[in-house]
Amino acid sequence: MNTNWIEAIDARSAAALASGALVPVQAEEVGIEDAGMRFIVRWVSSLAAKDASKAAAKAEAGEGARDDKTVAIPGGPRDPNFNPFLNPDPELTVGAVGAEHVAILNKFPLCARHLVLARREFAEQLTPLAHTDFAALAALMGEAGGIGLYNGGTAAGASQRHKHVQWMPESAGNASLRLFAPGLPAALAEQGVATHPALPMRHCFVRVRCGRGEAVGPAADSLLAGFERACAELGLRPGEDGLLPPFNLLVGEGWLLAIPRSREHFEGISMSAVCFGGTLYTRHPEQIDAIRAVGPLRALAAVGY
Repeated sequence: MNTNWIEAIDARSAAALASGALVPVQAEEVGIEDAGMRFIVRWVSSLAAKDASKAAAKAEAGEGARDDKTVAIPGGPRDPNFNPFLNPDPELTVGAVGAEHVAILNKFPLCARHLVLARREFAEQLTPLAHTDFAALAALMGEAGGIGLYNGGTAAGASQRHKHVQWMPESAGNASLRLFAPGLPAALAEQGVATHPALPMRHCFVRVRCGRGEAVGPAADSLLAGFERACAELGLRPGEDGLLPPFNLLVGEGWLLAIPRSREHFEGISMSAVCFGGTLYTRHPEQIDAIRAVGPLRALAAVGY
């Protein structure tokens, strides 16, 4: 697909909103300071409505009530018999990204223009990321900037097994690695490794080429090398089944951040990659108090190592 990505996303979004295929974001938010950084915690009422509609459907089918802890943010229902990315809804499909990926609007977006970049052919979400996965992200980021996100496995907040990365645009209030910049060495050479003094969990930052104006090929090369470097630093290696341990990955602002994950939830709140970009999402307003009580950084550390 050779086009203006933002125009294509906006055109598809407008049509999908008009038809009801896209569920608009409904959120209230508070800001919480922690270690000199400002985190945003949002209560997303559209996600609560999504839970209610699914629970009603399952009850009608005689399957009983469902536990909303089994649904990650962002994403859809964890139904092993349902794969929304293998034959994506045409009303949500923006178009091809290279030969192996397709851009799909996230049906339950956490922000405007929230995209899923899914592989055309099925692969397990925890198989190591490949050059083509990073090339798909680089195509979006080279034109429009923003942030790339990856949830490696259910313990890292992934709601679908079908391999995909996500993209969110650069916008006030969206996830970003920019909040960590003051604690990172700005002059670090490409593929250099750093840790952030305020992050109380195992993690690895790698300096990479990515973002607006970067050519797809060199950016994808740099991102893949950075991913492999982070995996080596953190001891993330495929098991006998070829799958990696659970982890999150964020890419943006010239950095790649990898975080190994020990579990999905903090106090019933699903933590995914977007949370490590400074934006935490809850389904119920009272869950904000649980994050405020310990601070966002301790809440994030609770799901890492």
